[in-house]
Amino acid sequence: MKKTNIDTGIGSLQWFIFLIANSLTIPIIVGQVFQLSPLEISGLMQRTFLVVGVSSLLSGWLGHRLPIPDGPAGIWLGVFTLMGQMAVVQGVGKAGGSLQLLEGAMLLTGALLIIVGLTGWMNKLLKLFTPLVNGVYLTILGFQLSGMFLKGMIGVSDQSTTIQPGIVIVSFAIFILVLALSVWGKGWLKSYAVLIGIVVGTIAFILFFGSQPMPKTSSIISLPDVFAWGMPKLDTGMIVSSIMVTFVLISSIIASVAAMQQVFSEKANEGTHDKAVRKEGSLKSSGIISGIGTMLSSVFSTVGVVPFSVAAGFVRMTGQRRMRPFFIASIALAVISFFPKVYSLFAMLPGPIAYAAMLASFTSMAGIGISSVLREPLDQRRLTILSTALSLGTGVMFLPQVVFSALPTVLQYVFSNGVMVGMLVALIFEQIWRPQKVEMKI
Repeated sequence: MKKTNIDTGIGSLQWFIFLIANSLTIPIIVGQVFQLSPLEISGLMQRTFLVVGVSSLLSGWLGHRLPIPDGPAGIWLGVFTLMGQMAVVQGVGKAGGSLQLLEGAMLLTGALLIIVGLTGWMNKLLKLFTPLVNGVYLTILGFQLSGMFLKGMIGVSDQSTTIQPGIVIVSFAIFILVLALSVWGKGWLKSYAVLIGIVVGTIAFILFFGSQPMPKTSSIISLPDVFAWGMPKLDTGMIVSSIMVTFVLISSIIASVAAMQQVFSEKANEGTHDKAVRKEGSLKSSGIISGIGTMLSSVFSTVGVVPFSVAAGFVRMTGQRRMRPFFIASIALAVISFFPKVYSLFAMLPGPIAYAAMLASFTSMAGIGISSVLREPLDQRRLTILSTALSLGTGVMFLPQVVFSALPTVLQYVFSNGVMVGMLVALIFEQIWRPQKVEMKI
């Protein structure tokens, strides 16, 4: 019993760090794009922690019922970034109503997801997302995230391209440590590789580079603001964007559940009937809960959340498949959002160290995608679709953003996002190029 409690405690801490690490960077990025003040960024971080914690708890409890945390969705971050850049170029900034339009878009998208879940369309849409489509999605997602995490590890961004050799050495040392423990570690060393890497890395970072001063807070408890950016608004462009975002989020939900079930099937030998029941129930409830999570993101003025596909790589590496540590971590993240001193302390986690530990856990994401593709034989048809989708999806990543600047906002995101392009190519080809039926000769 004592060992179980210790395992639960350490597992909860590891999930908690995972949630923190995946929620920290988004408020900072959005703050930079919309030129928010430090106080506004701090409030955005508080609201992000609350929404991620509550939404993850609801998803694991009433939604997909798997250890898949919710986190800021890449597509929403892309839409936020495009809207912010357009507002800054036009000289209107956040006062121009861009953030209020985004609140309205998230409310509408959340409502659409709930409708899809209630009507059972999620299970019908599942037929569109074959192992090949899911595999392309996960593989390109792994490629795209690895680039972002690598930039974070070496401390470069669009604003700063100066590399500090010391930070690079420490970051790569932590990356190698986490990767080595996850592959060759035994027992608890393997299970808690990410946590060990972050603790060791944070200590090393403070010893070599010092720590930032604790931000001053005037209150012990602080309640998050509701509609901090103003009341939601909608226009024609954002309505169209909301519909397209809904389909992308559905694909992300399906891919996340499929990836985690694939990891579970590697460890547990479940019957076919049990799998089918869990898949159907998970997808129906996942749509509803994801819709609620997206609407909460609007109410508390933060980036919309979605089940994290990359959690499958984290669970495969750490072996943390139990739900109790996941629930405890989700509740803890929501609770600390009410205490400025606590979430400000966690916000001081060195970015390069968090990126290094996360990159090590995401290395298996592309592997899970490839495994999904290989679940069916690679005949000429599937091989052509795979190579075309991967080529176009990864190729788009190397194009400069200015190439897409003449397109409408929603199309800018679709065609400038490698994950979107690759997934859409695979999905369209899978539907229009049907496999030939083999006739049995007697």
